Amino acid sequence: MSLVPKKVFFVKGIGRHKSKLGAFEQSLRNAGIEKYNLVNVSSILPPHCIEINKEAGFKQLRPGQIVYTVLSRVDSNKLNQMISASIGIAKPSNKDQYGYLSEHHMYDAKPEKLGNYTEELAAEMLATTLGIDFNPEADYDEKREVFKMGGKIVETKHITEHATSKKENEWASVVVAAVFIV
Repeated sequence: MSLVPKKVFFVKGIGRHKSKLGAFEQSLRNAGIEKYNLVNVSSILPPHCIEINKEAGFKQLRPGQIVYTVLSRVDSNKLNQMISASIGIAKPSNKDQYGYLSEHHMYDAKPEKLGNYTEELAAEMLATTLGIDFNPEADYDEKREVFKMGGKIVETKHITEHATSKKENEWASVVVAAVFIV
């Protein structure tokens, strides 16, 4: 039996609770994935795996189902600390080629900075796999132009979420997930 995912969708969620586990559960609920048995996998976007919207994706899943995900998670109970989680996506123009997802989290960093970072990581991993020549020291805007001009990368983007602990003795949890459908 082949377990190569054919579809993927992306979700994100925020949770707050007096316990770390409770906050994580709330973030999963907010993202809509609390009812599945989540299995973390590494960051390959399979060839021919199409992106669908989350509403269509949830219709194809059942409570209790084992679901493969690339998950970015971060938790904090430090008052007023911003936490951010993100997944970067890089899709090749050749549908027979695999793409990349990159997950990362940060504390006290602007969500846009983290989103750009994860997008750049995914794009660089795909570019090196495809043999695209680029200056790794260049800023991402310059690299993005090189990637586009090469015609081998069709899309890069990121999904990012952030939250801040708002009360004493409160945990905040943030999740971003790529949910695969086999």
